[in-house]
Amino acid sequence: MEANIRSTGRLPAAFLTPGSSSFMDFLGEHSPTLLPGNRPLPPVQGAIEAPHGTTIVAAAFPGGAVLAGDRRATMGNVIAQRDIEKVFPADEYSAVGIAGTAGLAVEMVKLFQLELEHFEKVEGAQLSLEGKANRLSTMIRSNLGMAMQGLAVVPLFAGYDLDREKGRIFSYDVTGGRSEEHGFAATGSGSVFARSALKKLFREDFTEDQAVTAVVQALYDAADDDSATGGPDMARKIYPIVTVITEDGFKRLSGDEVSETVRAVHERRLEQPDGPRAALL
Repeated sequence: MEANIRSTGRLPAAFLTPGSSSFMDFLGEHSPTLLPGNRPLPPVQGAIEAPHGTTIVAAAFPGGAVLAGDRRATMGNVIAQRDIEKVFPADEYSAVGIAGTAGLAVEMVKLFQLELEHFEKVEGAQLSLEGKANRLSTMIRSNLGMAMQGLAVVPLFAGYDLDREKGRIFSYDVTGGRSEEHGFAATGSGSVFARSALKKLFREDFTEDQAVTAVVQALYDAADDDSATGGPDMARKIYPIVTVITEDGFKRLSGDEVSETVRAVHERRLEQPDGPRAALL
């Protein structure tokens, strides 16, 4: 579907016809092949080799939530990219982190951003955080056909709930199943190690700075045990992407802010490379 206005000077009728506040419904009705999950794929033998994003972590604190991700993308045993971005703003009060097939995941995030913007323009109001989480679940479910061919996308969604006045975190599976996580969450290949770290570090009374430090430590632990998760690269100055969502909205921490936290964690690990428990043995 192309909005060719050169010949007539007018938009096609589809753009002017009242309908659903969902951009996905609009696209599905007028040009369904543009939706990622509706694209026909040729038959393949075995898994498709494509860059994959890995570990995403999140932690809540009384004033909001922190969502962070490492920077490595892998393709089999090869590092496909060292500085990929895996955490994006969904709108003013929410963010999404991607794990899985990188190309499809980034496209899904852009479609999700457009979905939320379209709803706000049509309805004149923002979706609730619960509604945003449900819309993302529907998008993941529509990608199930590609997931069955090895092109899965498994995001982590976090935001500030204006109605409940707190940060909330939602995790998903490849079928679009949604679960609200309480306190902290992780997804991706290093999620087992990151979640174990957060389980030990998490406290209900975290400050924002403490929550940021905790997710950086969790990513550090994940990179220590999972080859697909990239640790902080001091030489290239490649650090995790760390975002904070509060009642003031979405904020991405600057490189200098993240590097300061990373260096503090790194120096502590140089003193105790196997963690503080080693000092007790």
